[in-house]
Amino acid sequence: MTEESFMIQELLQREVYVKQTRVGVIVGERFHPNEDRVQSLRLQVDDGVAGQFMRKPAEFAPLSKELLHSIQPDGSVKLSKSMRELQRRWRDTVRIDEKLYAPDELLDRAVLDTQGEDLGEVVGLVKIKRTYRGIVVKARSMLRRRYRLETDTVNIPVQFLARTSPRLDEIILSRTFEKLMGLPSYLKLNSGEIHEEDFDEEE
Repeated sequence: MTEESFMIQELLQREVYVKQTRVGVIVGERFHPNEDRVQSLRLQVDDGVAGQFMRKPAEFAPLSKELLHSIQPDGSVKLSKSMRELQRRWRDTVRIDEKLYAPDELLDRAVLDTQGEDLGEVVGLVKIKRTYRGIVVKARSMLRRRYRLETDTVNIPVQFLARTSPRLDEIILSRTFEKLMGLPSYLKLNSGEIHEEDFDEEE
C-alpha cells in the first residue's frame, strides 16, 4: 500500500493488525498544510498491546504510513512489519500528556508557554542516549529581544511539554518561559553539558 493509495478518510476507524494480533484503531492524522512533512497516522492502541509493547502504556501512538501493507477483505488494515518493529518505533517517540508522538508529528508546530506567549516553532529534537530529551525551537525575534537570547534556537526539555492543541498545531508548555529559563534541566540542555540525571521531574 503506497502512501497515496488511500485518503485518510478511508482509513479512519479501521482496525489495524499485525498478523493475527489486533493493534488498535486508526483515529486520524495531524493537520498540516504540507502532507509530506507528516508521515504518521494516529492510532488508538489496544490496552493489552500497549501494556506489552510500550515502556509505559499510552492510549494513543503514531503509526508510520510506510508500515501500511493492505486493506483486507474484512476492512481491517494489515501492517507489513512485526510487533517488534512497531515496538521499536514506539520507543522512538516523545510522550506528551500520556500520548506518544513521532518526531515528524512535532516538527513545525508552534510552541506556547502556559500564558499563551508564542515562543517559536519546532525545528528539531534533542536525542540523548537513544531518548528524546528536548525539542529545538526557533525562537521568535520578539522573544529573543525580550529575553536577550544569544542564539536563534532554544532547547526545551520534553518534561515541560504539557499538551497539544485540538488540531495538533501547537504544543503548550506547563511553565512560563521566564520560569522555564531558570530551571536546571533547561540550563543544562542549552549549555551543551548534558547528563541523564539532569532530566528528572522538576516542579
